[in-house]
Amino acid sequence: MTKEGWSFNRQVNLSVLVQLVLLASLIVGSWVNLQRQLDGLCRDVSSLVEDTRQFQMKLEGLTEKQIAHEYRLRAIEGFVSKAEGGGK
Repeated sequence: MTKEGWSFNRQVNLSVLVQLVLLASLIVGSWVNLQRQLDGLCRDVSSLVEDTRQFQMKLEGLTEKQIAHEYRLRAIEGFVSKAEGGGK
């Protein structure tokens, strides 16, 4: 009695081998390209965060100057109103 079942043919076609090599090279190439794009995205995000931080610092500086100018303007208005009231 012979045992029948699945048998694996160890003979590999050259075309199958070429296809496997090309598939592996496509996978590696895609992975390298994805890593390059992720590096670029990381650089862009870091630059955006730094620019946002600098913009926030400038905005805070302008807000401080605005508050200082408002106090000076109120002081000048108070001085002028006292001078006008005292002169009458």
